[in-house]
Amino acid sequence: MPLPTPATGRGPRPDDHVIVLFGATGDLARRKLLPGLFHLAHAGLMPEHYRIVGSAPAAVALGDEEFRAHAREAVTEFGRSKPEGGAWEEFEAALSFGAADAEDPQPLLDAVRRAEQSLGGRPGRLCHLAVPPAAFASVVQLLGDTGLAEGTRVIVEKPFGTDLPSARSLDATLHAVFDESRIFRIDHFLGKESVDNILALRFANGMFEPVWNRDHISHVQIDVPERIGIEGRAGFFEGTGTFRDMIVTHLFQLMGFVAMEPPTSLTARALRDEKEKVFQSLRPIDPAHVVRGQYTGYRDEPGVDPHSDTETFAALRVELDNWRWAGVPFFLRSGKSLAQGRHMVTLGFREPVLRMFAPDAGADGPHGNVLAIDFDDPGSITARFRTKQPGPSMRLEQAEMVFGYAGSFNEAHALEGYERLILDAMLGDQSLFTRSDGIERLWEAATPLLEEPPPVEPYPPGSWGPERIDRLIAPYRWSLPDR
Repeated sequence: MPLPTPATGRGPRPDDHVIVLFGATGDLARRKLLPGLFHLAHAGLMPEHYRIVGSAPAAVALGDEEFRAHAREAVTEFGRSKPEGGAWEEFEAALSFGAADAEDPQPLLDAVRRAEQSLGGRPGRLCHLAVPPAAFASVVQLLGDTGLAEGTRVIVEKPFGTDLPSARSLDATLHAVFDESRIFRIDHFLGKESVDNILALRFANGMFEPVWNRDHISHVQIDVPERIGIEGRAGFFEGTGTFRDMIVTHLFQLMGFVAMEPPTSLTARALRDEKEKVFQSLRPIDPAHVVRGQYTGYRDEPGVDPHSDTETFAALRVELDNWRWAGVPFFLRSGKSLAQGRHMVTLGFREPVLRMFAPDAGADGPHGNVLAIDFDDPGSITARFRTKQPGPSMRLEQAEMVFGYAGSFNEAHALEGYERLILDAMLGDQSLFTRSDGIERLWEAATPLLEEPPPVEPYPPGSWGPERIDRLIAPYRWSLPDR
């Protein structure tokens, strides 16, 4: 993982690049990719010389000027940096478009050739596949058949399969054209500043790493509730559900960083090796330790089967069969239409061996000693502990110390998840991207649940999920809601 330079806090700048954006007219490109690329340019983090070639099927293709107008609208609506001034003029001039159908990829080939010739030399090439799953194989084949794959790095969007056979099939499709070293499976959660800070918190501070194990930690929670519903995405969500959409893709990846052994260095290979060891130690998921929920009214959503068994909520208990974490349960929870939208990792610490304070001394609370990491942007770290109330008697009170990123650093050039990961892909740094063996292992561990899922249980929108989740986590309690 490249380290930032002391003078600026910025990492190394990528070499000259041509970025080919498949799905350039789609929602992801409009909301995240085009605004993110411009923010990188505005922050001085793009290559000194670059070109961005948008692409889409001929039926929805744009001309160069139309694509520039589309990008301006996207950046105006969703960007943090406004499309104005010299930075925008330079960015806009770097945009072009080339339609690509499997039967006629020539417009795209011509656009890429012109872009590379305008840069001169041998610029790097990065292809971002922001396309629906149904189009994935044809785009990969097009890259292979046309020679565009040669020397190219490719960013792949989720889903990375929906079960073990589909994940293996997807990897076979990719590996027929690309070596694993050039494949970047993107998970925007892992690009968050606060996810990096999990590594810094553990490995840069002597007060934490010695207690980051089963001897001191009783349980771990990774909690990503969402306020939003399915937002008209029934076509996608009905065939996916929360477990496939959130748990496998996002929360298990976070678990890998929380639970990994210290890497020998902060290089991509060392970090990913340790994360994959966590996945290898994951015990098969027991359906008896899973709660699947569905918010009331989901079946009334347009496009949803009136008898749907798709879960909009999933909570599960999993265990790692390794020396550091044996016997420590990990509780993962995510769902739609819940009470809050949060991104939390909570480590609960064991009680002292000798209890010197009487049971009525107060402040036992639901959590005891807790380290809570809010990895939503901008993020925070909270330590909760017991302290004595002022007065003549030994009464305890729950207290906390909070470090918040907001206001603690200059955030002018802070990067969102997609921005950070696109930059890493241009640099060739795979530290925060997932390997094929890790993805396949997660689907293998999930097979018992996928084959025999428990029935969905109803929960009211705006709640924290089905009532049974409290029995799932007992004798502990969920750290959300904060109490």
